Amino acid sequence: MARPEKPLDTDSGPAALFADGLRRLRSEARLSYRALAEKTGYSPSALSQAASGVKLPSLSVALAYVAACGGDGAEWERRWRAAVREVVSAPADEPDSDVPPYCGLTRFEPADAGRFHGRTELTEDLLRLVRAHRLTVVVGPSGSGKSSLLRAGLIPRLRDTGDPLPRPAVIRILTPGPQPAAEHRKQLMPHEAPGDTWVIVDQFEEAFTLCTDPGQRAEFLEMLLRAGEPESRLRVVLGVRADFYGRCLEHPGLAAVVREASLPVGPMTPAELREAIVKPAAGAGLIVERALTARLVDATSGRAGGLPLLSHALVETWRRRRGRTLTLEAYEAAGGVHGAIARTAEDLYAGLDEEQAAQVRWVLLRLITPGEGTPDTGHPAVRAELDDHPDSGTDRALVLERLARPA
Repeated sequence: MARPEKPLDTDSGPAALFADGLRRLRSEARLSYRALAEKTGYSPSALSQAASGVKLPSLSVALAYVAACGGDGAEWERRWRAAVREVVSAPADEPDSDVPPYCGLTRFEPADAGRFHGRTELTEDLLRLVRAHRLTVVVGPSGSGKSSLLRAGLIPRLRDTGDPLPRPAVIRILTPGPQPAAEHRKQLMPHEAPGDTWVIVDQFEEAFTLCTDPGQRAEFLEMLLRAGEPESRLRVVLGVRADFYGRCLEHPGLAAVVREASLPVGPMTPAELREAIVKPAAGAGLIVERALTARLVDATSGRAGGLPLLSHALVETWRRRRGRTLTLEAYEAAGGVHGAIARTAEDLYAGLDEEQAAQVRWVLLRLITPGEGTPDTGHPAVRAELDDHPDSGTDRALVLERLARPA
């Protein structure tokens, strides 16, 4: 006999509404959780949790529950998927709705040019290079800020009509992907408008990691190298990770470009780091303690690939700021340059249950391409690829949303 359960507040969200329906179904079937467990193979506690309203159950548990109670599986699967869409589209609970003056682990985009500081000299060097050459290469280690330099440094300057270069007909940004020639053929064609078509190829190393078809790779490289022809109306800027420098030299045409028109991106100087730390805060009306600035410069200066760590530590310090001031105390509470990311990851992971933690591990392993003689690289994936698993369930949708939200 089904024992009556405490009514749920169905206005509190999709999980409670879905659970209320499950409870009604069990009540109509007059089944106890023990009897339900015998029919489904799931434990009484798991079935009770499914109808608790705290979170949506996995699809497999929900359908087993419904089948045991004699419900319509197809209808309940539609209900479950609608509830998942509602859960993942709900706005995040943010204690502070202000936008941080730092980008954290995300790259700077062209719209972030106003808070992109510390790379003035390097941006000028890049502008001189692209004025002189139709095909150029920007090389630097992972985390050195290549993508930000191209997007928030170069592109806004190209759009500036006061620059000596003619205004571009169009600026396009692409990353190679698995089938670069097929996917980007149209983007590598000149625009009809007057002026040159600029193509920024970010993460050019994907031509060697994600593209496993030698024919596609060779065709893509030939399409890029056509920019070197004076009448091409194309200008191409490649951003490539330094450990793929050797792969670029394997292609004669690309090797010539690297020799004649490449810009290395090294660590910021202490003065550049101070600018990158203090100026974004000042632009937002905030103050950075001098002791904190000194600590950050000391922790990051001369370290290749340290900029994302610095930016994330600054975001976490900003979250813990005292009034308008980013303090050394807040920085230490965040875990510092080398501990802030670990603390953020641990906080996220600690908030997951066992099934969600397993989903996180599954997702993260599919976002990595193992290196062959080089460090591992990221593997961009579309949402459908990460959902393409028979056991994806509500927890997959929820953890993807959690992982995708800015830290």
